[in-house]
Amino acid sequence: MTEVLRLFAFNCGWFQCRPGYFIEGDEGDYLRGPVPSYLIDHPKGRALFDTGMGARYRRDCETALPANKFGLQWFEGMDIAARLRAIDVDPTSIDWIVNSHLHVDHCGGNVHFPNATAIVQAREFAVACDRPEPGLYDALDFDTGQPMRTIEGEFDLFGDGSVRIVPTYGHTPGHQSVIVKLTRGDVLLAGDCCYTERNLDTMVLPKATADIEQGRLTLERLSRMRAAGTRILFGHDGRQWATIRENARFE
Repeated sequence: MTEVLRLFAFNCGWFQCRPGYFIEGDEGDYLRGPVPSYLIDHPKGRALFDTGMGARYRRDCETALPANKFGLQWFEGMDIAARLRAIDVDPTSIDWIVNSHLHVDHCGGNVHFPNATAIVQAREFAVACDRPEPGLYDALDFDTGQPMRTIEGEFDLFGDGSVRIVPTYGHTPGHQSVIVKLTRGDVLLAGDCCYTERNLDTMVLPKATADIEQGRLTLERLSRMRAAGTRILFGHDGRQWATIRENARFE
């Protein structure tokens, strides 16, 4: 077990879309954004923030999405279990899965972690169960056998303030993010409450927002946090991801 809190970032696939999907009115070539997952290695246990996509989104060179098509995909070695094994972390050693929300590209890898307990906001779990929609909410991804712990609002994962789950509603009714307290300062793992840094710079929500008012409040909160020095890792920001070292301890 680690003696200090460590954070690792992984890309578990690609999300292709037009710029206008993120910022209405933006034009240009299709963007390719990451589908991130993060390992939080704490002296008291190991947690993942999001787990990527399920096996049905796996592709190879012959079946890869063309560069001008909307969709999700991952390739051999990009699933979260393989990413963890690449840094000598056994998937069975994961204690917690914190799903930002239960869309298919954020909980599709939960199945790899039989010993983990998944944590999700109660309102998110209710929506996912009550309104199944293939390609969005699908029980194939989140009903995978491990315990599901539902929470309301903020939650201190390890009881020492170093890893805090915080509600960031808007994108979905029960979206949540995680604040990790590292030596160099706080890092917010945003998930889809803010797809890209440009969303925050312009304070523009994408069309794919379930609750516009809550989404606006979340962006305002993120803006204040960023101004105070918190580093934000956005949900599908290809430009930001190009600056991040994968499979290495986050600095």
